[in-house]
Amino acid sequence: MAELNARPAPKTPGSAETRKAPLLELSGITKRFSGVTALDGMSLSLWPGEVHVLMGENGAGKSTLMKVLCGAHEADDGKFFSNGAQVTLGSTGAARALGVSVIFQEFTLVPHLSVARNIFLGREPVVGPLRQLDHRKMHADARRLLDRLAVDLDTRLEVHSLSTAQQQLVEIAKALSVDARILVLDEPTAALSDRESERLFALIRELKARGVAMVYISHRMAEVFSIGDRVTVIRDGKHVATMLPGQTSPDQLVSLMVGRKVDTNYSRSYCHVPGPVVADVRQVVSRTGLRDVSLKVHRGEIVGLTGLVGSGRTELARAVFGADPIESGSIELFGEPAQGGPHQRRALGVALVPESRKTQGLALEHSVHANLMVSALGKHSAAGFLQLRRAARTVQDLIHRLSIATSTAGKAAGKLSGGNQQKIVIGKWLAAQARLYILDEPTRGIDVGAKEEVFRLVDKLVKQGASVLMISSELHEIVQVCDRAYVMREGRIAGHLGRDQLREQAILSLAMNHA
Repeated sequence: MAELNARPAPKTPGSAETRKAPLLELSGITKRFSGVTALDGMSLSLWPGEVHVLMGENGAGKSTLMKVLCGAHEADDGKFFSNGAQVTLGSTGAARALGVSVIFQEFTLVPHLSVARNIFLGREPVVGPLRQLDHRKMHADARRLLDRLAVDLDTRLEVHSLSTAQQQLVEIAKALSVDARILVLDEPTAALSDRESERLFALIRELKARGVAMVYISHRMAEVFSIGDRVTVIRDGKHVATMLPGQTSPDQLVSLMVGRKVDTNYSRSYCHVPGPVVADVRQVVSRTGLRDVSLKVHRGEIVGLTGLVGSGRTELARAVFGADPIESGSIELFGEPAQGGPHQRRALGVALVPESRKTQGLALEHSVHANLMVSALGKHSAAGFLQLRRAARTVQDLIHRLSIATSTAGKAAGKLSGGNQQKIVIGKWLAAQARLYILDEPTRGIDVGAKEEVFRLVDKLVKQGASVLMISSELHEIVQVCDRAYVMREGRIAGHLGRDQLREQAILSLAMNHA
């Protein structure tokens, strides 16, 4: 997503200057899990008509704090106050009674129900003495909510048929349907295009004017300074600082989050003399929307692939990996015509780190060990038997090399932070000794410290002779990290930008047909 112009936070109608007590206040909140302290005396105040940005690394305690706020977790210690009066907040029902609604980063939609049913699930309108479902009213109400978001979406469509961005918008409509007084948005723009994000920001300003208090969790600095009224930084479950956006800077916020200096420029030594072609896509057409797509990736370079959401980036990645068939055109990998599906591409040394690590990249209930080994079982087997000691050594080496924060290799991958999960998804392909890495939104939903580590790892891979095709909606990442980039629009390659041409404005012009 393109950077937004920073501006100081405005005075809001519900700020401390005009009210005696916050709408909701959390004081000294502590939460432990199996002896591990996730929150340690954390405090947070929420005022009507204010966007309170909550920042911190993955694993800092943000999600735990929000689950306490919505009643999903009960705090071990601490107090809650609503308009100055102490209240009990130990269940989701108690949170709903206070007007708390949360849009989690991980969707809570039911895939095979319609958009309208998902929006009003558990609160469907009924009619008549038999209290039958009032389909007409439900779809009409859903249409009005989606119109507020400027979303042209058929309310009768089943959710599983929607894109990730569309599902995110349904989640937002669902939260708005309960007329929340306190709205929590956890990385709400992670799957949205710039245009969709701007509409969301306009809606947030409307909600502020109505006196809604909002907690906004984001790793995107531009959003902090664009819509934030106050910023709270949390680290290791503890409150670090609360300040106005106009009193701080991106560099200071990053330092407060990680407790050390982090280079957010992701500078690297660019590849001036690439090796031979490892991926040659020629005039590919597919049923998934690709139209006459051609591109090349050479050994030892990072090639960017960008464009607006829905432009065909992920579809191209899946075609190269063999997950989706092509109707015409050709794909050559390492000098040979590509045959078969993902299994054959993996055997050639092609790796795909998918857009959604939780649903497509990991088996969350299985261990770190199992996830790291899943793509490399053949390389750690003899006569059909897995060589357990060799596999264990490889896993421990990967945990050390990638700095995966886990107490044991036997811990479930779903228990780790987003940044550590992303390292596992990449690590399983390191174990498989991949040569071409296709990274689809590799930094989505991870903090700045984890981003730095991911890019350091990617740079190391290409220096060792691997190649990378990197898809990202974060235009500054494409500009700073990639040797060159292709821009997609409506299923086609809209343009190719060399290293000396890579600018955010140039990408946007091609992506939006302003070239």
